[in-house]
Amino acid sequence: MITLRPILDEDIRLIKSWPQYPPEFSDLDYSLRDGGWLDEYWKKPQTAILVAMDQGEVIGFSVLSRDSPGKKEFRIALHPHRIGAGKGKTILCRTLEYCFADMTVTSVRLIVRKNNLRAQKLYTSVKFQPTGECTEEIQGKTIPFFMMEIDRRTFFLENRS
Repeated sequence: MITLRPILDEDIRLIKSWPQYPPEFSDLDYSLRDGGWLDEYWKKPQTAILVAMDQGEVIGFSVLSRDSPGKKEFRIALHPHRIGAGKGKTILCRTLEYCFADMTVTSVRLIVRKNNLRAQKLYTSVKFQPTGECTEEIQGKTIPFFMMEIDRRTFFLENRS
């Protein structure tokens, strides 16, 4: 059973020591390294980094950061050996449950690389809706993204177990 808990200093060191992502996801590997998401969000105000635990092992993490009043930005990263095992959806849903437990949060948005079809399928499966497109500069490269969003009502209506 996957559980979430707040990140600890030792988790950051552990995550940064994970092996590199497989070639298919090599463009995402920066998120786990020095200067990546953990460094960017660790001390950012109104941000939660949640570690996903499975049988005592750290298998991933998610980030929820204040985007604007009532809105959070979401990011997720899995251990390279856990990609494709179905854990991402569980971590995503548990993170959204945690997020929407705060009644001031009305929606969650994310950006997903246009070439990351697996992630797009994951977000669509829990009813994130496309809201546009954007580009971001990452490690000196301009990367095209889709923007997606889900609101509290849609999440709970569409993802009842």
